[in-house]
Amino acid sequence: MARSPKPNVLSVTRLSQAIKSKLNEEFTSVWVGGEISSVTQPSSGHIYLSLKDKNAQINAIIWRSDAQSLKFEPTNGLEVVCRGSVDTYPQRGTYQLIIRQIQPKGIGSLELALRQLRQKLSNEGLFDAERKKQLPRFPKHIAVVTSPTGAAIRDFLQVLVRRWNKIRVTVVPAKVQGAGSAEEVAEAIRLCDEMSETPDAIVVTRGGGSMEDLWSFNSEVVVRAIADSTIPVISGVGHEIDVTLADLVADVRALTPSEAAERLVPKLSDVTGWLESTHQRMTLSLTGSIRHARQQLDALASRTVITQPLDRIRQSAMEVDFLESRMHRAIFQRINGLDQELKQMAARMDAINPLSVLARGYSLTTDSSGNLLRSCNAAKPGDKITTRVADGVLTSVVDNVTFEKPETKLD
Repeated sequence: MARSPKPNVLSVTRLSQAIKSKLNEEFTSVWVGGEISSVTQPSSGHIYLSLKDKNAQINAIIWRSDAQSLKFEPTNGLEVVCRGSVDTYPQRGTYQLIIRQIQPKGIGSLELALRQLRQKLSNEGLFDAERKKQLPRFPKHIAVVTSPTGAAIRDFLQVLVRRWNKIRVTVVPAKVQGAGSAEEVAEAIRLCDEMSETPDAIVVTRGGGSMEDLWSFNSEVVVRAIADSTIPVISGVGHEIDVTLADLVADVRALTPSEAAERLVPKLSDVTGWLESTHQRMTLSLTGSIRHARQQLDALASRTVITQPLDRIRQSAMEVDFLESRMHRAIFQRINGLDQELKQMAARMDAINPLSVLARGYSLTTDSSGNLLRSCNAAKPGDKITTRVADGVLTSVVDNVTFEKPETKLD
């Protein structure tokens, strides 16, 4: 019986290496489209995610060096197209896609990045109208953050000087395009807050261009520098159709650098005309007020109290004399009335006064204790009694008591 050949047994490591080699040779550079899910980004800076469609999914990774250059943030549910290579992860026995390039499906990466940043900053309230600061009506000193050699600063200054030449302008130079331009613009804005003579307003401006040309003014560092500025900021970036995040966060947005100058300062002729018109209105108002005051003064001067001031005093004196006469008559009449009442009361009191009876020949007799004697029974011989008559008092001693019967009245 023939013996079967001995099988070629591979170790797990060798098999994994063979698979890795085949995959690396076959899928060196592939384009894969799918939906992002399970995104994580640990402190290492690498981005781990999965790409999936209806029937399958594959793990993927973006190394930190590539992740740092991404224009947008990969988020769950986003449809993307990726370019990369297929590699294995022998320790877990899995394969994964190493993403070198990634772009949103149906939309540019810059546009997506702009939308994501705009939503993030809007959620923080950086674009809210409540936080906007008012521009000064007549600024004396302004700072302009822009390229000193660009057309924007020339257009801005031409319009500014033509409208209002009594203003100091400090140009704070900064790159407005290319690598590092966003950081320079943000630093220039911060320098304006640190000037020894603080500007009344900051103008951030540049000419128009593509989205890539204007990208510095869509960067988060510039937007936050404008939002943090304590000085009012006017943005005049690009042309009328260009809208950047710097425009949205600025206190005032101008469509162009020239309009920024128009929004910043008034037209001298307009101010002069307004002053002349105000002067005329004030003159007319003051003239009318003076005329009215003079009429009031003339009316007051023609009054009797001014022309004949003693007439009023004399009339008042006559009124006082008249009132004094009435008062004397009233007092005299009142005294007479009271005198008559007093006499009548005296007569009535005199009529009931028992002493008045004495004047008609009657007398009052009292015992030694002062008790009135009303009957003979109240005295006996030897008692000392006192008799009051009309003109004096008699003192006597009872010698004899004689009773008399009262007279009997006949019907």
